[in-house]
Amino acid sequence: MRDINLANRITILRMVFIPVFFVVLLGELPSGIVAPSWWLIAQPWLAALIFAILAATDAVDGHIARSRNEITTFGKFIDPLADKLLVTAALVALVDLERLPSWIALVIISRELVVSGLRMVAVAEGRVIAASSHGKVKTVLQVVAIVCFLLKDSALLQDLLGTTGQQLFGTVSWVIMGAAIVMTVLSMIDYFYHARDILTGPWEREG
Repeated sequence: MRDINLANRITILRMVFIPVFFVVLLGELPSGIVAPSWWLIAQPWLAALIFAILAATDAVDGHIARSRNEITTFGKFIDPLADKLLVTAALVALVDLERLPSWIALVIISRELVVSGLRMVAVAEGRVIAASSHGKVKTVLQVVAIVCFLLKDSALLQDLLGTTGQQLFGTVSWVIMGAAIVMTVLSMIDYFYHARDILTGPWEREG
């Protein structure tokens, strides 16, 4: 068995640390461990930091793979999967904490499933659908929006910005999330447009 290259190791580590992010955000510490008094204050900030670092490693492992000419089939599969798992975990956690309406999470997660299915159909037809600029903008907006939603209701943010500043931060967070939703839908439409010949045929019939 070949050794896993550095880029893929980083991707795997990103997936391994997703549960850590989930535990920190939801505060589900092991039984018997009493959280210190500062935990509730630091908790959303630690979760946002972990999420931001994990999201940033997507660019790091991609750069390493390209610079070292170590792009592999395994990497092409595991890298987008890690991204989708990270975003899905964050959205599910925010819905569980009642900080985000469930329909927003449903729209974003459904889009990822639909586009993944479309890519599988393309591969079956011998085609590769490359990531578009719309998709990249969508990803950036989703990451920024999630970080904002992790922080917008924190007590420390209110201490730093005051009540008015925190309300303004919340408004900006919703604007960014709205932009992320729009780009999520537009990028899906863009993928379907570029794959329209795959979806409409011609289909090969066996026998």
